[in-house]
Amino acid sequence: MEFDTTFDPRYGQPVEVAPGVQRVTVNNPSPFTFHGTNSYIVGVSALAVVDPGPEDEAHLRALLGAIGNRPVSHIFVSHTHRDHSPLAARLAALTGATVCAEGPHRAARPLRTGELNPLDASADTEFKPDLFLADEQVVEGDDWSIRTIHTPGHTANHCAFALEGTGIVFSADHVMAWSTTIVAPPDGAMSDFMASLDRMLERDDRLFLPGHGGIVAKPKSFLRGLKTHRKMRERAILERLSSGDRTIREIVRAIYRDTDPRLHGAAGLSVLAHLEDLVSRSRARVEGEPSIDGIYHPA
Repeated sequence: MEFDTTFDPRYGQPVEVAPGVQRVTVNNPSPFTFHGTNSYIVGVSALAVVDPGPEDEAHLRALLGAIGNRPVSHIFVSHTHRDHSPLAARLAALTGATVCAEGPHRAARPLRTGELNPLDASADTEFKPDLFLADEQVVEGDDWSIRTIHTPGHTANHCAFALEGTGIVFSADHVMAWSTTIVAPPDGAMSDFMASLDRMLERDDRLFLPGHGGIVAKPKSFLRGLKTHRKMRERAILERLSSGDRTIREIVRAIYRDTDPRLHGAAGLSVLAHLEDLVSRSRARVEGEPSIDGIYHPA
């Protein structure tokens, strides 16, 4: 599938991306965040903020400058990675807004014996929302309504937020135009991610505003492309097992040979996510339990 890597972050400046929606991008570029994390300001009179971002003084000042004298009633947090949620507490303290999210950070499954979570450092374990959002719950502001869509996969508590009556969805890290999202156990689960793609395909949205990078202008076709991409990756993993590869390191070396080596660790976790799913569906076998150092075989 084709990804769109054209994006002008315009750090610190509010950029109107739809009527009543402004984007402010944090200056925190990396191989995992692209040009940086996108925060969104929603509304005209009383506002909502979607994904306030990391602890970053310049970004806090940029958000407050874009907000101006307007009240902020709600802060929505899509998930609890440190590039999305930590600034919520300070922004809420300054504005009096209610912080809304699915819940605190948690793994998609329990840690196995001897297993360490390689993503511990990226998790905002201090985060606690004021309002726990149920699936399909609608929160209403003065001139906007936002519907919560539970989309686990990237994290267990990941949500997308639909701006009711507009066809716009804040898709956070579930669907992004510039890249596929990282699905890394134990924080994330491939089976959850694929089910969440199907969930979004059932909707009829016209625009996705993601957590990193630019707009997804044709969500339906892009979602189908993401699903096909994941299925192709699954087939490639099964082919490597049939060819004699037995470890995740061997599989990554073969199927991610054109990928930035800095991302090979994340690629290994993505392969683990696929293998966990394949083992659960009896499409592959493992000696013991699925793990990053496991020995895998064709079913």
